[in-house]
Amino acid sequence: MTATPTVGVLALQGDTAEHLRVLGDLGVPAEPVLAPEDLDRVDGVVLPGGESTTMSKLAARYGLLEPLRKHIDGGMPAYGTCAGMILLADRILDGAAEQETVGGLDMTVRRNAFGRQSDSFEAGIDIDGIGGAPFEAVFIRAPWVESVGDRVRVLGQTPYGERAGRIVAVRQGGLLATSFHPELTGDPRIHRFFVDMVKGQV
Repeated sequence: MTATPTVGVLALQGDTAEHLRVLGDLGVPAEPVLAPEDLDRVDGVVLPGGESTTMSKLAARYGLLEPLRKHIDGGMPAYGTCAGMILLADRILDGAAEQETVGGLDMTVRRNAFGRQSDSFEAGIDIDGIGGAPFEAVFIRAPWVESVGDRVRVLGQTPYGERAGRIVAVRQGGLLATSFHPELTGDPRIHRFFVDMVKGQV
């Protein structure tokens, strides 16, 4: 795909509006995803930050969990940020009882690994594939990736201090995930990278 794709943003809870705004600023048609049929109108989907247990429960309630799994298994590109990273993980540590994920990324994610809301922080992260200066990443009650399978490519890790070396950005084929919130930074590089993934250009 080389034409401008349409990207959906899961709109059950979380930073939906912020992702729609960034995509719109890039000139990418973007639509909220609230029902299974919405997935049939988009070429890729963003799973935003928010509260992962709430998002998974709402996805189940609105009949979106299985359609999301089907589309992702069928090759639809997806990008998960923070809670969205948890939703894309095949395995969760410290998750709520019976918490479900969409899955697709062969990784184990530790929920709320960086601490509480009061432990939020920013850090410059070198992200493989986006070029330029380190990405000023915003971490809010963020997960980290505890381990990855052979098919997962690590794109970014925390650079210093007691958090050094924690995996915070990964890719597996058409699936992308970050622990942090690029939609809050004013830097569109990761969203542009995902759009290029949807186009099949990277």
